[in-house]
Amino acid sequence: MKMKQKPWFDYPIKVQPHHTDYAGIVWHGNYINWLEEARVEYLSSLGIQFADLVKLGCDLPVVELTLRYRQALQLGQSAIVKANLTLKGVRLNWDYEIRSPDQQELYLTAQVTLVAVDRDRRKIMRQLPPILKEVLTPLQEEGSSSE
Repeated sequence: MKMKQKPWFDYPIKVQPHHTDYAGIVWHGNYINWLEEARVEYLSSLGIQFADLVKLGCDLPVVELTLRYRQALQLGQSAIVKANLTLKGVRLNWDYEIRSPDQQELYLTAQVTLVAVDRDRRKIMRQLPPILKEVLTPLQEEGSSSE
């Protein structure tokens, strides 16, 4: 039985001078910033604001990060950060690709895992906050239905 692939969220970026080293090559840490920006915008597009999660006492720290640099981005280039989310309990597993606008060049692949943490108790939550669960669970069910 073939699983339906959830659509990827696209977040456009453009390499600015402050993203690069003296040679005009993107500094490796900026890729991580772009992944986070894409993640925040993806959730925002679903009606979930990070500020609302903070008000609820929910932190979403990164607990695992894997990057594979494939080709360097350079000053002035545009690219698309593609993000896809899979839930596993209170873990938010993100897959990423950074590609050229025409999708022909692959610059980076990444996997990032976040976990819902109660900020006051400093413990992993047993369940996602309702604001996340209500929006994200149906998406997971849609993405895992058979064709």
